Amino acid sequence: MRRIPRSVVCVFAVLAPAALVQAGDDSAPAHPNTPSAAGILCDHRARIDYRRAGRPALRVELAEPVVVAVASKPEKWGRHQFPTLTRWDDGRLCVSWHMAEDSALAYGSAPAMAVSTDDGRTWVPYTGVPGVSGLRLPNGDRIAVVTPPSRKVSELALPEPVGARVDNYGNVQQPLYRLADLPADLRTVYMKRLPKGGTDWLAEQARLDDPQALRYSIHGVFPVVWWGDMCVASDGSLLAGIYPGYCLRDDGTTDPNCHVFFYRSSDAGRSWQVQGRILYEPDLAADPTGEQRGGFTEPAFDILPGGLCLCVLRTTDGVGVGPMYASRSHDHGKTWSRPAAITRNGVLPRLLRLANGVLVLSAGRPGVQLRFCTDGEGNVWTDAFEMLAYTSDNDSVSCGYTALLVTGPDRFLLAYSDFEHPTEVGQVRKAIKVREIIVTPQ
Repeated sequence: MRRIPRSVVCVFAVLAPAALVQAGDDSAPAHPNTPSAAGILCDHRARIDYRRAGRPALRVELAEPVVVAVASKPEKWGRHQFPTLTRWDDGRLCVSWHMAEDSALAYGSAPAMAVSTDDGRTWVPYTGVPGVSGLRLPNGDRIAVVTPPSRKVSELALPEPVGARVDNYGNVQQPLYRLADLPADLRTVYMKRLPKGGTDWLAEQARLDDPQALRYSIHGVFPVVWWGDMCVASDGSLLAGIYPGYCLRDDGTTDPNCHVFFYRSSDAGRSWQVQGRILYEPDLAADPTGEQRGGFTEPAFDILPGGLCLCVLRTTDGVGVGPMYASRSHDHGKTWSRPAAITRNGVLPRLLRLANGVLVLSAGRPGVQLRFCTDGEGNVWTDAFEMLAYTSDNDSVSCGYTALLVTGPDRFLLAYSDFEHPTEVGQVRKAIKVREIIVTPQ
């Protein structure tokens, strides 16, 4: 049974794979920021004229999904999911995905990969050395954050914990340690650098300056993780929006919630200083169970034209998938607006700016959703465009993690997982898929 959209913000057509037709309507919209309980189902090729206040707003053209890889057997959670999407410097596209347990015990494990030489129309498995990618700096270097394998606590000389929190996914205790008290190799950022004109990546450990930051151990191991988005600011410095963010409060007590931290580097990523924080402040009107969640995590962060910093944040589960929030900064990430809930659900939000002025937001769980914004600041988003059909009785159709890649001024690729892909012999397997989407303001 397909999930039938109930929003009246626009009228759309769901199209057969070989068909391409158009539909439109002048129905009056609901408030454009109201998270709809059901989105616009477009799991096959479609062209959608999206209207707001009875006027054309966007034309969205979605190609038929392309299958990148299909699992050979039934897979447990964690395997054959969590896709990433990258263009290497030689022009090839690479999709990678997780093939291990979703646990700190598996951090640093090698992903599976597939590459495309025809802009994502076809894909082949790849087991060679990854091509060149990463953030290009003003000095010509490339840098990328690396997640090393977690270390066994029994083999480390750790200080006494300053507190603890309970992981709300598995009710597991997480001792918390002051960053400044940790051994040198546990209080840094693991990175790799490709110097301008070089051919070999260099392993680095960048200094991290944050007197209130905490790191944690879990399941008997100590992970060193620094996940999030990095951007080049207008002055050439680097800004990073990072999770997980645990910290001491100003009074010295331990804050058990997870927050999002922002760091700035003025030396090409060799050291990072704390710039600001988005602390967890649940909106109980939008999320009555907000106080039972563990905080903010998985931020999508970008610096928009004009210097506005936009961050979209996931809230942790434990009491069901929570809403995503948005926050903005006008002072390079030092202070942030109070986070406001913008959707009913979503994990690992991803942000993308197209040259035609459209902002793209992807997320998922349940399902996989795309949203678009044309105001340049991420204030008003469309209803969700649903990539997968699901029902209230079966919402486990994807891990919900997505990846975005610009391919032109008005188009991009979306990578996502489909847990209910039918094989040619009638089996149901996990699959990694890619779709091209073209978005045109009207």
